Amino acid sequence: MVPFFIILAIALFIGLMMINIYNSFVKNKNTVKDAWSNIDVALKRRYDLIPNLVETVKGYAAHEQETLEKVIQARNAAMAVPSGDINKQIEAENQLQKTLRSIFALSEAYPDLKANTNFLQLQDKLNEIEENLERARRYYNGTVRENNTYGESFPGVLFAGMFNYQHFEYFEAEPESRENVKIDFSK
Repeated sequence: MVPFFIILAIALFIGLMMINIYNSFVKNKNTVKDAWSNIDVALKRRYDLIPNLVETVKGYAAHEQETLEKVIQARNAAMAVPSGDINKQIEAENQLQKTLRSIFALSEAYPDLKANTNFLQLQDKLNEIEENLERARRYYNGTVRENNTYGESFPGVLFAGMFNYQHFEYFEAEPESRENVKIDFSK
């Protein structure tokens, strides 16, 4: 009779441990998705602002049509990514960020644009959105770190496949987005 209770206690312990591990996977995944939703709100605000920014720049830099088209294409590509695919969304956002920087580089070459009240207001709004996005990105990356660490360490790694563990990518600026944008008017 004693061996039965020992086996029952071990089975109960293993069962409770598996429940705890499963709940941790679910909690971590939901925390990452919640953190992403904060980023998604800021991204949608940025998407809404971009057409106004492009229209303002068009009036001053009409011959920069290629740059403006690239911004719109990057915006449309980022908006077209399915909402559940966070990793693809990060890729598209990095591309959009890179093209947006080229618009602000244009403003340096056009003093009238740089002094335009509408452009300055749009730039301020975009800066505010970017600050909110940066805070949301830091929080998201923290939740991703916790999720990925749990899924790749013991005991989570033992049950990751069984409990459909999902690895998430960090939302970081690409190295080339940290470089200065070069505008060449010699063409």
